[in-house]
Amino acid sequence: MFVSDVPASAAALFTRNRFPGAPVVLGRETIAKGRLRAIVVNSKVSNVATGHEGLDNARRMAAAGAAALGVPRDEVLVSSTGVIGVPLPIERIEKGLDGIAADLVTDPIAGAEGIMTTDTHPKALSIAAGDAVITLVAKGSGMIEPQLATMLVYIFTDAELNAETLRRLLMEATNVSFNMLSVDTDTSTSDTCVIMANGLTGRVDEEVFGRALTAACIRMAEILARDGEGATKLLRATVHGAASDAEARRIAKSIINSPLVKTMAYGADPNVGRLVMAIGKCWDDTLDPESTAARINGVLVLEHGMRAAFDEGGLRESLAGDPVDIEIDLGVGNATATAFGCDLTEGYIRENAAYFSS
Repeated sequence: MFVSDVPASAAALFTRNRFPGAPVVLGRETIAKGRLRAIVVNSKVSNVATGHEGLDNARRMAAAGAAALGVPRDEVLVSSTGVIGVPLPIERIEKGLDGIAADLVTDPIAGAEGIMTTDTHPKALSIAAGDAVITLVAKGSGMIEPQLATMLVYIFTDAELNAETLRRLLMEATNVSFNMLSVDTDTSTSDTCVIMANGLTGRVDEEVFGRALTAACIRMAEILARDGEGATKLLRATVHGAASDAEARRIAKSIINSPLVKTMAYGADPNVGRLVMAIGKCWDDTLDPESTAARINGVLVLEHGMRAAFDEGGLRESLAGDPVDIEIDLGVGNATATAFGCDLTEGYIRENAAYFSS
């Protein structure tokens, strides 16, 4: 449970998956008035594909959280994460929420630990925004390629901002962070990103706050990518010189989503052909092989569309480290985008081959 001392302005983004979980359906209703006091999250069972009973249980979960705090039910947003198609053990959740207000602490790590599923460590960070503070708590390791939202990310600030401004700033930050993140190309049924601002510090410069929020979201996206299921390293792909923002984003995603590029990073194999393939398969985008260059960890490996001469042994040694940075210059425009991902290892197969039973 995450609680604000006073009612907070709030905004949220949710998954675009056409099979949204009951908490997402309810969450869209709850966030409509732009005001929250608390968020309640359970892990291990996602309350997805559970029909009318699932929606009723999501409402019971919100009601139990509200009763525990003595606040209105429609100011409590719920999230669930875990196995799909399993009924929510609502009686256990209601019992757990009874009296939980006495257990609240100020350390966000407690909440980050509570919402973990296949994560290997809790994920939380804070950043200053003028006199205010922004704190992010997140979870996510697999089934990650967000669409206008993210895994589960909760953002809290004591800055004074209205709901409309929060939504705009959240969308701007998400556009270059969580929506450029992919572990396995799969958009979850439960993706939720919420921001709450209770105003206790007072007004802040909107531009300063926006920059801090974007920086924090990018950092959290990198943390989530590096902890992808079975991952051993962060993979970043930056595309320069694209014809448009949309094309830069699409090509950067193509690179970090490619299983062959991911295994190249894992095996520390400087295979330039993997990059040529991942760029070239974006056939609807503006490409000119003769103007295309590529670098891996700063080493020029492709020039004018041809393999460049480079120290293969040295690059293998560099690729064995973390992170792996791929830079592409298309030379056809001025647009730039960066995507965040991870390598693909045997660990991803082991984790997901037995996910339901685990």
